[in-house]
Amino acid sequence: MKTLLLVRHALSDPGEDGMADHERPLSARGRLDASEMGRRLLARSVQPDAIVASPAVRARATAELLAPELERHAIRFVPALYNATSEAVLDQVVRLDDALDSVILVAHNPGLTELAHRFDPVIAHLVPGAVAGFRFTAQSWGEAGFRQPAGFLFLQPRQGQES
Repeated sequence: MKTLLLVRHALSDPGEDGMADHERPLSARGRLDASEMGRRLLARSVQPDAIVASPAVRARATAELLAPELERHAIRFVPALYNATSEAVLDQVVRLDDALDSVILVAHNPGLTELAHRFDPVIAHLVPGAVAGFRFTAQSWGEAGFRQPAGFLFLQPRQGQES
C-alpha cells in the first residue's frame, strides 16, 4: 500500500514589488499554520518516509516547517513541482522510489487541487496549508498512479474542518 499526502504550501506573502513569484515567502500566519499542520499530522500518527517539495520559497519553507514536527529532516526539492499541472504532479508521484511507502508532496495550486479532486471529487479546493491524504492499494508508485485511491485525511489550517 502506498500513502500520498498532498500539501498545498501555506499562506504566502505577496512579496515586494518586482519580486519573482518563485521567491515569494510565507506570511507570518503561513509559518504558524505550517508548523501546526505538522503537529496535527504527527498527532494522527502520520510518519512519512519522505518529503518532496517544490523549490519555490513558499513551498520550501512549508516543507521545512513540517519536517521537524514529523521528525523528518531530509527534504527532496523537485523543480518540476513549481506551478505544476495536475498531470505533472502525478508524473512526479509515479516516479517516486518504490522503497518509499508514505510520501508528503508540497506544491502549488491549481495543479494540487486538481489532482486532489481527481482522487476524491468531494475535494473542491485546497486552501493554503491544506493537506489531503490518499491510500493506494498498489505495490509501486507507477501502479498507484493508475488506481483510484481511498481518501483518509483532509485537514485545513485554522478552519478546523477535517474528515
